[in-house]
Amino acid sequence: MDYHIKDQGLADAGRLRIEWAAQSMPVLNQIRERFKAERPLQGIRLGACLHVTTETASLVQTLKAGGAEVYLCASNPLSTQDDVAASLARHDSIPVFAIKGEDNATYYSHLRAVLDAKPGVTMDDGADLVSTLHTERKELLEGVIGGTEETTTGVIRLRAMAKDGVLKYPIVAVNDANTKHLFDNRYGTGQSTLDGIIRATNRLVAGSVFVVVGYGWCGKGVAMRAKGLGARVIVTEVDPLKALEAVMDGYGVMPMAEAAPIGDFFCTVTGDIHVIRKEHFLNMKDGAIVANSGHFNVELDLEALSGITENQRTMRPFVEEHTLVNKRRVYVLGEGRLINLASAEGHPSSVMDMSFANQALCAEYIAKNAKKLGCRVYGVPEEIDREIARLKLISMGIDIDPLTDEQKKYLESWEMGT
Repeated sequence: MDYHIKDQGLADAGRLRIEWAAQSMPVLNQIRERFKAERPLQGIRLGACLHVTTETASLVQTLKAGGAEVYLCASNPLSTQDDVAASLARHDSIPVFAIKGEDNATYYSHLRAVLDAKPGVTMDDGADLVSTLHTERKELLEGVIGGTEETTTGVIRLRAMAKDGVLKYPIVAVNDANTKHLFDNRYGTGQSTLDGIIRATNRLVAGSVFVVVGYGWCGKGVAMRAKGLGARVIVTEVDPLKALEAVMDGYGVMPMAEAAPIGDFFCTVTGDIHVIRKEHFLNMKDGAIVANSGHFNVELDLEALSGITENQRTMRPFVEEHTLVNKRRVYVLGEGRLINLASAEGHPSSVMDMSFANQALCAEYIAKNAKKLGCRVYGVPEEIDREIARLKLISMGIDIDPLTDEQKKYLESWEMGT
């Protein structure tokens, strides 16, 4: 079996951590048991580009239990948990191509290694695998029946490809499932981002000014958790509706130019490019801490920052000090990459349970329905979304009311009024 990992000797430690995470993933565990019996992915070769974490390991094990032949690479150079990669390679015989801290050339060599397996289904987080397939390995496209996408940034890229008519197979936007973005993006990103910032810096959040750049579901989660830790939260936005929502939620809202001089912490969660730029870095107070929790580090204009940096040094793991031309110091965390995975462990397994249940069931959906689908981005079928919510509630010991026959009739009719 071909693979590229840091150290196979980490495998036993990784297996224990995978087992620990799986204890909080009851929905995915139920799906795995069904997959073992039904084998709905039998004969499918699946190329996955995901954060290689303990939770991802449970997903990969579920896909394999369903009959899939899985090849896995990392979707971010700093998100890999090396002991997990080792365990998957050694104990589960999964070809894994992922090393924490890999350089850009290695990162893309790992993407190509997965594509060399000629996958029939792709499972992406950020759309790097899909875009590489469409640009460098077009000869493989004919053999691909469909794919899934995990995150907001990837869905944006894929919808742009579909709009331009270059997307060559159907993609299911797992990110857009209610049981994904309403929970994973908000509660997962909120908790894990603050966890990453605190682990990297050991700075007190209470009493600080915390600037959240972008108020989508991830931004809402980060703002909520920063406020809960005692910060004064400021939101910057370009969308008037989201800005209005942030105001109604009790946060200060202002342009980045006004937030830059007063922020102690900055965290970008927009999915867009260069939302913190040269002029913002120059206006930050001495000691400002800058992190990103969007998928790509392009949210920070790091090239411009380098151009105004007189001296640079590593203060702590994942903390880079930039002394600027104006003699102020700005601290960039985790190379501007996903801070919740760079310096912490990513989302808690209980919330990834729903996200990866979506991935598993959407892979099954593609295997069964690919011939009926066109070359565009699809939402997760409502029945999958609701089934995951139902299973999650059962696992939590929570019951809800059923509709009565009278209520069903009322909701389905138009004749009944006041």
